[in-house]
Formats: sequence, structure tokens, C-alpha cells
Amino acid sequence: MTYDCLMIDDEKLLADSTAEYFNLFGVKTAIAYSAAECRDFFKENTAKLLLLDINLGDGSGLTLCKELRETMEVPILFVSARTSDDDQIAALSIGGDDYIQKPYSLSVLLAKVRAVLKRCKGREPEKYTDGRLTVDFQAKQALIGKEPVRLTSLEFKLLAYLIQNEGRVLSKQELFEKVWEDKFTGDGTLNVHIRKIREAIEERPGDPEYILTVWGDGYKFIGRRP
Repeated sequence: MTYDCLMIDDEKLLADSTAEYFNLFGVKTAIAYSAAECRDFFKENTAKLLLLDINLGDGSGLTLCKELRETMEVPILFVSARTSDDDQIAALSIGGDDYIQKPYSLSVLLAKVRAVLKRCKGREPEKYTDGRLTVDFQAKQALIGKEPVRLTSLEFKLLAYLIQNEGRVLSKQELFEKVWEDKFTGDGTLNVHIRKIREAIEERPGDPEYILTVWGDGYKFIGRRP
């Protein structure tokens, strides 16, 4: 599943109240109370922005930030009660995008998060790559290793939409409207295109790893970690 924001903070009351406030105002937010929970979260989910505390019960937010920066480029905003300039410099030098002091105003923090999400919306990634599958959205080309994958323009558009919504279950109706731009496309047409994409990119099309069927709901794309 894709979230707008993941809050990583071992202060449960503060994390819960912040997430509840954000969700109330339409910023879909999840919580991890430790570094370990954060790692588990990213096994099945994605987030567009992280709020990360420096002090975590099972480690340092600074160490976790370094680790996350090896595989992702999402904005990371540190939230901390630590006030020294050294802490702020350390947080920003290892990949943090901002440093927010605790206690904070929920309305001010929400405005900041919304502004960052709005900026990010304008710079969608140009490609997906995991070491095996590469999909270049600008060139409209897919590769397995170095070998081009043969897809029709509609199949590529469908694959790109699945990847750009990685981890989120996409209903058939949403795919009809966003890919075909037609509310009345039939299930059979969609199923055939999904099958052809799987035959093109999956190692075992009958037991897919990338494009999963969520019975009764639709499909979702699960990316591999490079």
C-alpha cells in the first residue's frame, strides 16, 4: 500500500495524535514506533515522505536515515526534541531534508508536509529499476536485463501505471478510467493485457512476483529491492 507519510517515532501518544490529525485532513499516514517496524513497513508498503525522530527505542534515527538513503530518495523530515546545532547539521548532512523541533504545532507541521508532498508531485521518477526489470517512463521502454521487452503502447501504459502506484491495490474500475480512459472496458480485456504483461516480464507468469492479483479487488505491483 502507498501512504503519503510514514511517521517513525517511539513516542506513541505523539505519533498517534499526529497521524490521526494528518489522516483527518486527507494526508494518508502510517506509524512505525521503532526502526525495526520501519523496515517491516517497507517490505510491503511505500511512503512519499518520512517524519523521523532522532531518538528511537531500538536505535538512532540518524543511522536509520543513512540506511534508508541507500534505497530511496523520498523526503525525510527529522522531528526531534534535541536542540543543538550539531544534531541539526548531522541530520541534514546524512540526507535529511528538514529539521523540525518538538514540541510542534500540528497545523504548522501539516502545512509543511503538504508543501513537500506538492513539490514532490511535480518530480515523478523517470524510471523504475531493480537490477532485473527496468522501465523507462520517458522513453516508454521496458528491459529485462539489457533485453528490450515487447509491449504494445497500451500494455506499457498499464505497466507504468501499476509501477507508479507500487504497493497500492488498484481496482479494475480505476484501471479502466486511468489507463483506457473508459469506464466501460470489460474485465476480459483487462485480464488479457495483464496476462500478456506477465508473460513479458515475469520469470514464472503463472506464479507472478511483480503483478499480483488481489481477488475481488484488483491488482497491485510489488517492486523488488535492488
